[in-house]
Amino acid sequence: QVQLVESGGGLVQAGGSLRLSCAASGRTFSIYAMSWFRQAPGKEREFVAAFYWSGGRTYYADSVKGRFTISRDNAKNTVYLQMNSLKPEDTAVYYCSAGPRDGSYRGEYDYWGQGTQVTVSS
Repeated sequence: QVQLVESGGGLVQAGGSLRLSCAASGRTFSIYAMSWFRQAPGKEREFVAAFYWSGGRTYYADSVKGRFTISRDNAKNTVYLQMNSLKPEDTAVYYCSAGPRDGSYRGEYDYWGQGTQVTVSS
């Protein structure tokens, strides 16, 4: 099993920044990708960004490209999501996920954190 703990959410004004963290523990050797998804009220959970162990590649949803950056601290088994130029439409619960292969679909990830709320005021 893998345990994921997110932190760093909060309330920020439009145009501001936040950094989310996701610390992994347990059978971390089974992880080959970690991603962030988000879910706004009344909407489906959607992919935001991914970090793939293979070549250290990253992948972003079009809606956040150029504003968000995903990175990894291997020594700490932690993935970060730096969010800049935040917009009210970025308001959602953000979930960290981990899985055994590259992917951007919810079903490709086996482990999920509890979620952290991000609220962007206009």
